[in-house]
Amino acid sequence: MAHLYQAELRPSKLELLTAWLPTRAWHGGPLSGELIRVSAFRFDDPAGQVGIETMLVRSGDGPVIQVPLTYRGAPLNGADRFLVGTMEHSVLGRRWIYDGCGDPVYAGVLAAAIFTGGTQAEEFIEVDGQLRRREPAMSVSGSGKAQAPAVEELVQVDDGDPALMVADTVELTVARVLSLPGNESGPSGALTLTGVWSGQSSPALLAYARAR
Repeated sequence: MAHLYQAELRPSKLELLTAWLPTRAWHGGPLSGELIRVSAFRFDDPAGQVGIETMLVRSGDGPVIQVPLTYRGAPLNGADRFLVGTMEHSVLGRRWIYDGCGDPVYAGVLAAAIFTGGTQAEEFIEVDGQLRRREPAMSVSGSGKAQAPAVEELVQVDDGDPALMVADTVELTVARVLSLPGNESGPSGALTLTGVWSGQSSPALLAYARAR
């Protein structure tokens, strides 16, 4: 379950990404227009400490870009190169925002979703002290039907498109620039995570994984 708050964010997520995306070698330079949110989904951190959200964004008439983000209450040791920025959350205070491809917590929940046939987390927003269920903006699903390998740490991260995350137990590949219309099959022998959202009815390949 993703526990969300009615909160003011300074800067906003889109403001952070507007500054961050052009600094990525895989992005290909400046934005072609105002950055807009296409859709988003969340995973749940089993430990309840890290917020995990994947945003789909687009600049002008450019492609849809997938940006996994993790929200932390303190800096992640050794992950400075994956820091997107910091924001002030009116309820939770200062938050450190990371590119999820460099965060082992994101790698672990992504592997779990892919290998077990998991889906996005249910979202509940706190309003006047009560939790109210919010309909997800998109649906994702893993193709596996097995136990997920545990991910304790990342031993290698190739920050490109696609991004490659390597742990002792699994290799995870995350598409940055999405190929649409969807191609749900993925590479031969790999398990996949696909998603659909408003305006995208055929499953789009978001990520895939292989056990090591």
